[in-house]
Amino acid sequence: MCGIAGSVNHTLLYEPLKSALLHRGPDEQNGYRDGQVDLYHLRLSIQDISGGRQPMTLGDRYCIIFNGEIYNHAELRAQHGLKGSTQSDTETLLLLFERFGPAMLAQLDGMFALAIYDKQEQTLFIARDRAGKKPLYLYHDGQKIIFASELNAIKSQVTLEMEQKYFYPYLRLGVFYRRFTPYRHVSEMPAGSWLQINCKTLEVKEERWWDIHTYYAQSCTDTFTDALDKTRQKLETSVRRRLESSDLEVGCFLSGGIDSGLITAIASGMTSKLKTFTVSFAGEYDEAPLARLVAERYQTKHTELRISFDHLVNDIENILCNYGEPYFDSSAIPSYYVSQEAKKHLTVILNGDGADELFGGYRRYVPFARYDFFRSSKFVRASALALKNLLPAPAEKKSKYNFIYRFLSFASKSDLETYLSAGLDIIEDYEQHILSSGDYLEPLRKDFRVIANSNLTGLKKIMNMDFDTNLFSDLLVKMDIATMAHSLEGRSPFLGKDLLEYAPTLPDDYKIKGGSTKHLLRTLAGSYLPETLIHQPKRGFEIPLKKWIDHELHDMIRDYISSPNAFHRNLIKPSFSEALLEGKARVPAEKRAKILWTIFCLEVWYRKIYLR
Repeated sequence: MCGIAGSVNHTLLYEPLKSALLHRGPDEQNGYRDGQVDLYHLRLSIQDISGGRQPMTLGDRYCIIFNGEIYNHAELRAQHGLKGSTQSDTETLLLLFERFGPAMLAQLDGMFALAIYDKQEQTLFIARDRAGKKPLYLYHDGQKIIFASELNAIKSQVTLEMEQKYFYPYLRLGVFYRRFTPYRHVSEMPAGSWLQINCKTLEVKEERWWDIHTYYAQSCTDTFTDALDKTRQKLETSVRRRLESSDLEVGCFLSGGIDSGLITAIASGMTSKLKTFTVSFAGEYDEAPLARLVAERYQTKHTELRISFDHLVNDIENILCNYGEPYFDSSAIPSYYVSQEAKKHLTVILNGDGADELFGGYRRYVPFARYDFFRSSKFVRASALALKNLLPAPAEKKSKYNFIYRFLSFASKSDLETYLSAGLDIIEDYEQHILSSGDYLEPLRKDFRVIANSNLTGLKKIMNMDFDTNLFSDLLVKMDIATMAHSLEGRSPFLGKDLLEYAPTLPDDYKIKGGSTKHLLRTLAGSYLPETLIHQPKRGFEIPLKKWIDHELHDMIRDYISSPNAFHRNLIKPSFSEALLEGKARVPAEKRAKILWTIFCLEVWYRKIYLR
């Protein structure tokens, strides 16, 4: 795990770059320059510690910088008879690229953002892994190209102007959607894609080398028993590879859910005295007791981090600024603290990311298992809408009544609006307060049309969309930044190549069975985990946003949002944000907290990053 940066027609400023990315690679920093091409690498030493120095060259032609891990690189060396001078996966990539070119990517099981400079052809090849687990941002203004692992690193190299139109989708999603960033000329490189840059002309060729939609469009005919066995085998292989591809000790994040529980159970059988880490804090849904059951069953060396948030006011600006852009997901805060604790004990950590998107873990997926019938005729839609209009709005988000009410409300919505309302739609029902002309959701509509017009089932459509948005733009960003802020490498066995290409093909009823989510994984978990844990609903971190806004962070949030120079006044009617602050807006308490938090995160970015 490392930090990388590079440029064409721009000389990198190494010291500012080092300051921006040092947390990603504190062990060693090196650069490479050839004519108009500049490459820079910051290393966190994990695999082949003595021989994996970068930038790494192959003969007089190729030079690579690489962030990530290739877990099957030793297998690929043996398979293709590749001979090198080190045991590093970095050299394996060079040897594979020399032989196969871009076609090598399909063989890799790993997480990566890489750049390979071809001195002979004067081209720069850049690629990202299937899910986009390792980040990469690209600045291209027609005169020069700069790329880096984090937005703050690009900002250290060039003066950036904001792109206001991309802030409107942020108000709906709480994150920047897919390619979007706050800055003009800066985009996030898509997952599963590669670029080839002509270093003489700056022409860029882009290709999507992997797309999960391809696999959702396939139909697996395995029986449930066979699918269960194959999933077990693939998950065991994925965990084993992520344990073995490290010269350092590997631990596990352990929540009270089945995803991290399965990873912990499998890993504990492959390594001695596994270290596990759990967050605990006061709240209705503290999962620490459930995590403790798993730790006790597998006799892990367990650390339970109790978070009080008493000192949050001292840390919150730093935590948010790590993201380099406005970022709403408040679970980033406990993720930051548990990563900080884990780093005291080790450098590599496993997590359960990706399981929900691949195996149907979110409660909102349940109605989508019947979505196709629900949308099958005008009569069904009209009946559902009429019934919904007769019912009062629900008072409690987590009630069964709310679940039924939202399901009925789908009748009056487009496919995109249904997706947004089923997930995290922060400012839904209050769009009239947004100061935007035109359809600011058009970029989302364009992407969703491709999925909506396909022959996928309703469930596969929302899972496909979640993989491309919720996982890519939120969850993977959160975990990468939270862990790397402390020089901790996070690995996600559920995002292994074989699982990524198998799980989407499974039938809907292997994922959603009746009213139960993640049916296949819950069945698998029955062989590993305590019964009380298997049937627990998904909860995630229960963040006390309402309490923070009115107590711990009250003064700070008021200072940011009520400032006459606040940036959000260009996006949202000031009268609305002021009414929210004063508690006078006719908005449910939970929705009020989410909107205020979204604005606060925006203002921290504007004041602490953009204006500096």
